[in-house]
Amino acid sequence: MTTLAPLPGDAHHQQVLQDNLQAAARNKAQEQPVRSRLYPGRWTRRDWAHGSLFATLGVLVVTLVPGLSQAMRDDAQQPQHDLVTMSLALPPLTAAQRNAQTHDNWQLVTVERGQTLGSIFASLDLPASTMHRILELPDAKAKLTRMRPGTELGFDLATDGSLNKLRYDRSDTERVELTVSGDAVAEQVIERPVEIRNVVISGKVGRSLFHSARKMGLSGANINTLTDEVFKYDIDFNSDVTQNDRFSVVVEQVWREGELIRTGPVQAAVFTAKGKPFSAFRYEQDGKAEYYNADGRPLKKSFIRMPIQYARLSSRFGSRRHPVLGTMRMHKGVDYAAPTGTPIMAAGDARVQFRGVQGGYGNTVVLDHGRGHTTLYAHMSRFGNIRQGQRVSQGTVIGYVGTTGLSTGPHLHYEFRVNGAHRNPLQHTMPEPDPLSGAALAQFRQQTGPALARIREVENIIYAELPARPDPDRQVAGAPRSSNDRG
Repeated sequence: MTTLAPLPGDAHHQQVLQDNLQAAARNKAQEQPVRSRLYPGRWTRRDWAHGSLFATLGVLVVTLVPGLSQAMRDDAQQPQHDLVTMSLALPPLTAAQRNAQTHDNWQLVTVERGQTLGSIFASLDLPASTMHRILELPDAKAKLTRMRPGTELGFDLATDGSLNKLRYDRSDTERVELTVSGDAVAEQVIERPVEIRNVVISGKVGRSLFHSARKMGLSGANINTLTDEVFKYDIDFNSDVTQNDRFSVVVEQVWREGELIRTGPVQAAVFTAKGKPFSAFRYEQDGKAEYYNADGRPLKKSFIRMPIQYARLSSRFGSRRHPVLGTMRMHKGVDYAAPTGTPIMAAGDARVQFRGVQGGYGNTVVLDHGRGHTTLYAHMSRFGNIRQGQRVSQGTVIGYVGTTGLSTGPHLHYEFRVNGAHRNPLQHTMPEPDPLSGAALAQFRQQTGPALARIREVENIIYAELPARPDPDRQVAGAPRSSNDRG
């Protein structure tokens, strides 16, 4: 070991260093017994855990104590007030309030598919005997044994789990409460007033007609009415409609207690496609509701061109070589190739003139549409739910595609005849339906005039020449109610 010799000028510093080393040696000698006495050996995991816990507690104390002391000083500086407790008498409850407190235990149950009143009672641990007493009431039996999914029932249960009351809606305006007391069941009908509003809902097609119309408040049934019934003869919704085309629809809405509970059928509508407006108005005549244009002419055509959907035209009208016989013969109709079982619809309102097997036509249906017009449907696999002599409406399923008779594959052979003479269904000008006339036309105009004026007023407000607004939102306006607008 090599020892460095001190420099002459550092004698004083050397003396101080020696004194410090001696003092440190003495302190170490004094601390060694204490350390051995406090904690002999090395720390274990438990010792380290205890040490961490004590350290954390120390930090918390250092953090909280100053704040507590400050709050105590602030309280000491504020003047002390005496607290006085006063006993106040509450007003007595009315009989209605006491009754509401006693019977405010309604448990609502929404009927699901497959559920019955018996299964609901079982899930609530209610005895079947109580249910049988309730079903002895005629109205309760009629309503509660034929419940549809979504029906809402209310059960007022006592503290012991027994049934106090059962409630259900008889109609939109009436709620029935059944009070169970022993073996007796008392019925009370509560009136629930509703508000009927005629509204004009107007908007643009946007990216999707269905999405936009649903967003604005039209029901799915209303939208299907527009596309599949009202305007299907004049507008091809697959190719004729653009994003900027617009529609305005008058519907009847039923509101109860601030909630929309039902939307009625389309009363009037204007659809503007490619700048051309098409209008439709619902009018009931002889108990049958149909849609007419502003002139009172029915929108539903007398005949639909194609009595089968999703089919391919496989053979046209005219002379051809018969695919089975191999000879040149006149093809008196048109053929639509489609899978077996595809539904076949009546081309127009008619009476079933023939239903059965007819030679090479196989299973055949002939419809008489009046005024000398008949249609024939051949090669069916089976018939629809129709019988000879029955009246059917346009679009009624009268049979299904097949390959009976002289046929090489599943298809529909369709013929159109006028006074017995065959006509080309693809080219013949179909007769127009008869328009309204006389008193019916006058009543129609009186009923539809205010609705059309209201639609035009709303459209003038909404679609005025204003700066374009991104993603136009819902536009609804109330329409005046006419005494004759129900139906």
